Amino acid sequence: MQTRRFGRTGHMSTIVIFGAFAVGLLDQKEADAVMEQVLAHGINHIDVAPSYAEAELRLGPWLETHRDRFFLGCKTQLRDKDQAREELHRSLERLRVDRFDLLQLHAVTTMEELEACFAPGGSLEAIVEAREEGLTRFLGITGHGLQAPAVQLEALNRFDFDSLLFTLNFKMWADESYRRDASRLIEVAQERDIGTMVIKTWARGPWGEQEPRYHTWYEPFEDEEMIEQALRFNLSQPVTGVINAGDARLLPMILDAAERFRPMDDAEQAALLATASEYEPLFT
Repeated sequence: MQTRRFGRTGHMSTIVIFGAFAVGLLDQKEADAVMEQVLAHGINHIDVAPSYAEAELRLGPWLETHRDRFFLGCKTQLRDKDQAREELHRSLERLRVDRFDLLQLHAVTTMEELEACFAPGGSLEAIVEAREEGLTRFLGITGHGLQAPAVQLEALNRFDFDSLLFTLNFKMWADESYRRDASRLIEVAQERDIGTMVIKTWARGPWGEQEPRYHTWYEPFEDEEMIEQALRFNLSQPVTGVINAGDARLLPMILDAAERFRPMDDAEQAALLATASEYEPLFT
């Protein structure tokens, strides 16, 4: 699988970064089988969070014996410094590791949440102290939804984060307003050598009244052709990598598509963007 430099961290991350929610709802035997796939395909970057069900506990046995094979990113969605600090120590214990490579402020989706993180006694202080104590090497911020690029641009005006994680797919890229903000964010990330991860690559749309068939909170693309098209589109943008969908049953097709990856030319991208109106928006 191809790799790309994860910004100033210098890590050459695989173009699919393993999103550990995919094992959060599995038992240990099932999770072990998924991690065998991850190892077999050479994935070298893991993204996990305390809110991903039991993902930290499922990864622990693997990281205990394979820690040096992975760039490990974790997160906190708490906004209070003391609570965030307590949580990150609990994550270290559950993951059976003594350090992260990347620690991120998680799901900062609005300016109000950004203010809470940056306030005196907020969670930014907790992750900065963790870096000072050697518990992480790098710091990042993540966000979901339509406001995420604008929120992260403001965050970068206030603090020099090493990485970003935000939503991107061809349907959102077709939205002129979102595309403007996301393009500017990617441009700033390139200028400042910041690693960029994107999520919701395979989000087809909301479940609506359907009974969910997967562990994802959205309806994912589930056919091989669209999984490959969506991956190729996102990886044809200047980002470091995509995070897999949160259901392990989709992982084999995603990994196979990644190993066949070739960039989309402008005509291919335009053709895919022309279909965006056929799908319901995930965020409104």
